[in-house]
Amino acid sequence: MTSRAIDTAHVGSSAPTGLTQAEAERRLARYGRNEVAPPPPTPIHQRVLAQLRDPLIMVLLGAALLTIAIGDHPDAVIIGLVVVFNTTVGVAQEVRADHAVAALSALSAPHARVLRDGSGREVPAALVVPGDTLLLGEGDIVAADADITEASSLLMDESMLTGESEPVDKVSGGTVSAGTVVVRGRGVAAATATGGASALGRIAVLLDGGHEPTPLQRRLASLGRILAVLTLVLCVLFFALGLVRGLALGTMAVTAISLAVAAVPESLPAVVTLALALGARRMAARGALVRRLPAVETLGSVSVLATDKTGTLTEGRMVVQQLWLPSGTVGLSGTGYEPHGDLDIDGRPPTTEQLRPVRELLTTVSLCNDAGLRPPGERSDVWTAVGDPMEAALLAAAAKAGCPDPDELRRTHPRTGEAPFDSLRRRMTTLHRTPAGTTLICLKGAPEAVLTPELLDDPSELLATSRRQAAEMATEGFRVLAVATAERTRSPSAAEAEHGLRLLGLLAISDPPKAAAAVTLAACRAAGITPILITGDHPATAHAIAVRTGLVEDGPAGEVLTGPELAAAPDTDITAVRVFARTDPQQKLDIVHAWRARGAVTAMTGDGVNDGPALHQADIGVAMGARGTEVARQAADLVLTDDELATVVVAVEEGRRVYDNIRRFLVYAMAGGTAEILVMLTGPLLGLPLPLRAGQILWINLLTHGLTGVAMGAEPVAPEAMRRPPRPPTQHILAAGVWQRLLVLAAAVTAASLLAGVAARAMDLPWQSVLFLALLGAQLGVALGLRTRLLTRENPFLPAAVAGSALLAMAALYVPALQSLLETQPVGWSGIWLATAAAISAFLAARLLRAAFRRRS
Repeated sequence: MTSRAIDTAHVGSSAPTGLTQAEAERRLARYGRNEVAPPPPTPIHQRVLAQLRDPLIMVLLGAALLTIAIGDHPDAVIIGLVVVFNTTVGVAQEVRADHAVAALSALSAPHARVLRDGSGREVPAALVVPGDTLLLGEGDIVAADADITEASSLLMDESMLTGESEPVDKVSGGTVSAGTVVVRGRGVAAATATGGASALGRIAVLLDGGHEPTPLQRRLASLGRILAVLTLVLCVLFFALGLVRGLALGTMAVTAISLAVAAVPESLPAVVTLALALGARRMAARGALVRRLPAVETLGSVSVLATDKTGTLTEGRMVVQQLWLPSGTVGLSGTGYEPHGDLDIDGRPPTTEQLRPVRELLTTVSLCNDAGLRPPGERSDVWTAVGDPMEAALLAAAAKAGCPDPDELRRTHPRTGEAPFDSLRRRMTTLHRTPAGTTLICLKGAPEAVLTPELLDDPSELLATSRRQAAEMATEGFRVLAVATAERTRSPSAAEAEHGLRLLGLLAISDPPKAAAAVTLAACRAAGITPILITGDHPATAHAIAVRTGLVEDGPAGEVLTGPELAAAPDTDITAVRVFARTDPQQKLDIVHAWRARGAVTAMTGDGVNDGPALHQADIGVAMGARGTEVARQAADLVLTDDELATVVVAVEEGRRVYDNIRRFLVYAMAGGTAEILVMLTGPLLGLPLPLRAGQILWINLLTHGLTGVAMGAEPVAPEAMRRPPRPPTQHILAAGVWQRLLVLAAAVTAASLLAGVAARAMDLPWQSVLFLALLGAQLGVALGLRTRLLTRENPFLPAAVAGSALLAMAALYVPALQSLLETQPVGWSGIWLATAAAISAFLAARLLRAAFRRRS
């Protein structure tokens, strides 16, 4: 863009003239553009190969080749579609999750005001170089890390980098970081670091690196390896036994391959993907957007929830909650910056006489104020702060007490002088001309800077009492302001005015906890999840919020560890601490790594750039959608559209539902596959030479693992899901009773099916067709018997799928084309009743087994 002249009137006479344009261009060539470069994208073919290397997918590919070898092209097509669908979803999710570093560039200032050749210019921020002189004004985004050379009432919002909820006062000799915002005042700063060397660049380095496999992905990979070995062993055994019995080589080869296909739950990837997709859809409807599908299940394994403070546990808005006056204490209600609420003294509304000193105090802070309140409108549907959030909170409190409108006050009491706030004085004083022609002095500031005899002309007993009260408020996590005033007949200078003042009282200001925060944390603990608080705020504030939300108890158990303390003692057992304050991005990473090293599955919430690395490295990164930065959203696995921590608990419940459904499907599918192998191995011992033909095995597999298996992924959550502890991340997917249930059900299905086949043979019925129908029916009975809530209406797809599969099973016996293809015969009512009895027996076995395991757990 074309550079234009910038007003440099605020630059002092001793300020540097800045770089020459020629020198700036040389430095640009040396240091590079002031940008955070995203890593090169991973080629699509590498992403596809990574998906195909998954052990379970490799088993499915082998099964597809076997089905092609025996001419079962429909089954091969189904398996191929499952592999393609699963790979496509995995690649798409990876591509969408790789934009975290690129999002950092959006946080950089689009333009910067700099001194070049002795005059001010506006240039693209990408062209700022180390050594440039930055001109900072209200609303500017700092383009580079810089040392402050001049400052006038400079107040910076550093929340997205540090997590500090309150703006920070800056003075000459201090520093500012790239990406921070000027809230108030002006300044001049010398750029010291740009691009990858800046604060944003260092965070980009921490963000680099791919996601590790989720617990579910690790479990399924292990299962795939086990299935591959077992399938090969069993099928070779069956093939060898058939040859020993004198059966034809070709027949045994085809049947053994069919058994291999039957033993592999080829619809498992489809079931997993559908369960995850349905979980993501349910979570989106409840305010949680999933960016990586595997994260849905991982949420169910979360054992540690690391939460930030501002806007997550708290409302994210400053509020005056209490006033202390020499005459008593006043409480204020209301939320956010809305100028509506109630006042109470000892639980009762104040009288007119009691309101008089309250209004005097709040009118004083309304005058000694540079902020404003913006009503709901186009930018927001709630009242918002204009300027310093703390000063906006003072205006909201004044409105609650019925004080005059700030604009009207400024008209009737125009400001004639001021001594602005800075970090050395720690107070602000303004002078105003009253309608009577006198000068009103208004002062507010930190108690230690105001409650002194040098400023106040009050009795020493009152000053001592007010100091004790201020200390008590501070220990409760409040930011405390002392307010004083005086009226003079002549107009003194601001410095002369700060003597002989009268104390009006103290204000206790805080970012209060959300009403639901304590309930949410209690729900986490009930589910076996350990909550911890990590914030950039003051230790006292962090401790107070942790106590008020029930995250910790007051006392030794609620001790706070600060970032500097952690840096000074790196051997500290981080996992023994529940509250961290004044932490930097690297320390947040260290906390996450410490818990993961102990075997915990971590979820981390955050909204700022400083949270990005920890969100990226945690097992589950949870970003705030409404107030969060784009970096936090891109680094996260889950984005909360409502910024409510309670939504994380909802997501955890959904994750547990998904995992339960996957395990339920595994019990069902592997029990059925095992039963098919057992029927083929033991049938000849009972006089059934070749129990089932290859086509019949594949038809059973298609109907049981197809729609019915997929429908199991939509089962509703178990009532006790959030009253049990999370699963250990190292636990195998077949552990905790799954393989025992699998074997018992496989035995039940095998016994019921063989009994039906033997009885049909004794009754001179087409026993092979009866056995085919009984084995298929028994597996469908297990599908219904494994339901948590048998008659629930939340998943009508499962009973519909079972009914549809049963009809297709009957079609295999009575439709001529299928009879010829599968070599079946009609079985009559007697055969149907035998198969139905097998289905009912398997159903009852599944219900009894489920009840037994539930009692044991």
